[in-house]
Amino acid sequence: MKRLHVHVGVEDLSHSIRFYSTLFGAEPTVTKPDYAKWMLDDPRVNFAISQGNHARKGIEHLGIQVDNAAELSEVYGRLKEADRPVLEEGQTTCCYAKSEKSWISDPDGIIWEAFFTNGKATSYGDSPALDTLASSDSQCCAPRVA
Repeated sequence: MKRLHVHVGVEDLSHSIRFYSTLFGAEPTVTKPDYAKWMLDDPRVNFAISQGNHARKGIEHLGIQVDNAAELSEVYGRLKEADRPVLEEGQTTCCYAKSEKSWISDPDGIIWEAFFTNGKATSYGDSPALDTLASSDSQCCAPRVA
């Protein structure tokens, strides 16, 4: 089985470890003074963060895609527990798909989306909520989160 790998450069490792442990509902499997890694089975991902010269800080956005509404509800609960502002977009059209989604940013402003895709769309995005989304240089539909 394949596993998604994501590596994110962060400003404050301990703050980010607390955030991601809450978001994922799991502690890191590896922790070093400048690095932490989660080997998760749900979602199946090798997710690493590092501080300092190992990684350039930030990425555009990341996402957790779920298979059903029950899983989405679970992830939404974790977003709320992570003690950060959550943008609840709800039903929307983005990237030629119809989805239910919410957004959150981590302590360094990296945007995460949690979403359940429930249909195809013929347009890139036509939801009224899209006017609050990313700046013009973005490739997809990440919102502006304070």
